[in-house]
Amino acid sequence: MERKAFKMFLKPGFEKEYGKRHNEIWPELKQLIEESGVYDYSIFWDKETNILFASQKVKGGAGSQDLGNNPIVQKWWAYMADIMETNADNSPVSVELEEVFYLK
Repeated sequence: MERKAFKMFLKPGFEKEYGKRHNEIWPELKQLIEESGVYDYSIFWDKETNILFASQKVKGGAGSQDLGNNPIVQKWWAYMADIMETNADNSPVSVELEEVFYLK
């Protein structure tokens, strides 16, 4: 098991919409993420900066950020592009975070 964390950037004014879309996550996307070995996946919102902090546990080394070649993920990115900072391919701008402390 490996823990991964990254941050993304939410556009101002879209906090409720971001939550709504994730509460209604597509079953096929959820299944894909789970089948890839990702579990215990949370996303937190920092109200002061509009930064989204994501944390997940991974079996097998590849996290959700490694699924970008999948058409389901690409469709999700396009769906989310209007409310997040994105790259040219609609993938969310994300920054991997290095773990510096873990209390077990």
